[in-house]
Amino acid sequence: MLRYATKRLLIAVPMLLMASFVMFLMVSFSGDPLSRIRSQDPPPPPEALESLEKQLGLDKPVLERYVIWLFGLFRGDFGQSIMNIDIGAELGNRVTVSFRLIFLAIIIAAVVAVIVGVVGALRQYGFVDNVVSTVVFVLLAVPVFWLGVLLKHWAVSFNETVGSTVFYTIGDGSRQNATGLALIGFLVLPTIVLTVNVFASWSRYVRASMVEVMNADYMKLARAKGLSRGQAVWKHGLRNALLPFVTIVALDFSALVGGAVVTESVFQWRGMGDFLLTGIRNLDVNVVMAWLLIFAAATILMNLIADLVYGLLDPRIRHS
Repeated sequence: MLRYATKRLLIAVPMLLMASFVMFLMVSFSGDPLSRIRSQDPPPPPEALESLEKQLGLDKPVLERYVIWLFGLFRGDFGQSIMNIDIGAELGNRVTVSFRLIFLAIIIAAVVAVIVGVVGALRQYGFVDNVVSTVVFVLLAVPVFWLGVLLKHWAVSFNETVGSTVFYTIGDGSRQNATGLALIGFLVLPTIVLTVNVFASWSRYVRASMVEVMNADYMKLARAKGLSRGQAVWKHGLRNALLPFVTIVALDFSALVGGAVVTESVFQWRGMGDFLLTGIRNLDVNVVMAWLLIFAAATILMNLIADLVYGLLDPRIRHS
């Protein structure tokens, strides 16, 4: 297993370098970061613009800028920000806020999706399966921002009814140094929104995969040998049904990040979503690049974890 993990890790490193190069080119050619400053009335002096271009490194060729930016990363330097902020320090605060929400949503959505999907497959076309399928299809049609707004209105009414703030509708709790139950109050609503965003589709994948596994010859053989239906599912069926589900979880990580940006905007969290939107509004190239790099690394890490889970679920993969 160690050899298999090492090989996958060695593949991930050049993938991250390639991704960083492509992202840098795309961001660099997306427009002039100083366009707003140039369009001011009255326009700034040419000397001031030249000085700012040198400060931001915009006077150099794009490949040279990429090399400088890449080597700066090894020193923890994400480049100069137009907003004059310390990008590294901002990332340190905001990554914790966003990843706390994203990974909590992934864990909850994955567990619930597996349970619901397996139950639906075992009770295929029964009453429970029909009810669950109806609920899932309704959730698939609900936009993330709309669900967030509905939950905020419900939370305000609930807090007024009980006469105390149980669910927080604004903020992530970092400014209030929230811990324990207070932190849970900040997390509950955004986590529900982000979990619903992916749980519905994941449960359908698990159900479809489990239905296919239940009709496989090795499952029929396991039943013929005397195993109960539950034993056959637990010992043989579930492991094989989870293989395609692991792929879906890894591939949907990027979509989950997009959902997190919307969710953070609805609940006014100062996380990576707000960081990205602020960078885009101010045409701050290095802020946008820092955001893209963090989530590119996280996406590659998720795929690496998926490869390792493959090896655990199916030993043939790591021995091939």
